Amino acid sequence: MPQTLADLETPIPVVDLDRLARNLDRAAGYATAHGLSLRPHVKTHKSPVIARQQLDRGAVGLTCATTHEAEVMSEVCDDILVAYPPVGAPRARRIARLPTHARVTVALDSTAALQAIAAAAKDERREIGVYVELDLGMRRVGLSNLDAAIALAREAIGRPHLRFDGIAFYPGHVREPVARQAKSLATLDAALSAAVEAFTRAGLRPTTVSGGSTPTLWRTHELSAVTEFRPGTYVYNDRTTASIEACAWDDCAFTVLATVVSTAVPGQAVIDAGTKALGREPMRGAEGEGFGALLDRPDVVVARMSEEHGVLDLSATSWRPEVGQQVRVVPNHVCVVVHLNDVIIGARGDVVATTWPVTARGRAFDL
Repeated sequence: MPQTLADLETPIPVVDLDRLARNLDRAAGYATAHGLSLRPHVKTHKSPVIARQQLDRGAVGLTCATTHEAEVMSEVCDDILVAYPPVGAPRARRIARLPTHARVTVALDSTAALQAIAAAAKDERREIGVYVELDLGMRRVGLSNLDAAIALAREAIGRPHLRFDGIAFYPGHVREPVARQAKSLATLDAALSAAVEAFTRAGLRPTTVSGGSTPTLWRTHELSAVTEFRPGTYVYNDRTTASIEACAWDDCAFTVLATVVSTAVPGQAVIDAGTKALGREPMRGAEGEGFGALLDRPDVVVARMSEEHGVLDLSATSWRPEVGQQVRVVPNHVCVVVHLNDVIIGARGDVVATTWPVTARGRAFDL
């Protein structure tokens, strides 16, 4: 194994292990301090190595989006939530065939999804939990009509291999800077409390109220009904997370190590990290142009890209890199970038300490 970052061929993802540990500790401490169950989403790291560290710090289980993620994470976890509608027999069947040592729950918002997972659970002779998904402002999935949501919960209770475990929501629409979230969170809290009250009046008080995101992580306790939260990005953080002050710039643990390959055009430098290394995500709900910024020079951004080239805009700095010089880019959206890689480098300073595979990337269909 190479001993320093300078020995690595770029572009390659690098995680600062000390920052990673600090991020994991801080979220675990927050959960304990506020009496919340932490069920982190694995969509960011997609690795049992990192999942194990989260579980060792007290996470009650893991959240997955894909069946492949759930299959991989069942190697280290015995309590898995698939927070994605199990629509269609193939998807439902894979969920129902997860190892029997794992307690499995799904989040859904339709009779079609309920029927699919009920049939699969029956075929596999196992019990599967159900969270009824609510739309509390995200406008992506989830029921906004509480009568319909309660009816779906009753339908779940009526299925012999299903159990109604509670309700779920995702506050992805709350993306303003953390200090300015009070109004949005108050609106969300009122809607969530009304939902819990409606379910309780119907004799279906939810055992679990599951929600949360990295942008709202540190204010989750202000949502009084929440019992379980599911942040994902916090493990590594990224440029968007830092921009909305859900983390400090020094909390960004994940970077793409790249090399300057050309300085021929004045006012810019070209690195070997383009769309296939950094993705093409814009800043989401945050201020900032470009597709990433340098870790040690956040005023230098990746202004434009092609597949294998990223152009650094040097107009805001007197710094002029040399061809062959390495830089570390903090991507706009870390989850997409992790998914582009097979292996992650773990480093302390400039020293390579370890590596781990991105085991849950892709879909891994068994045809």
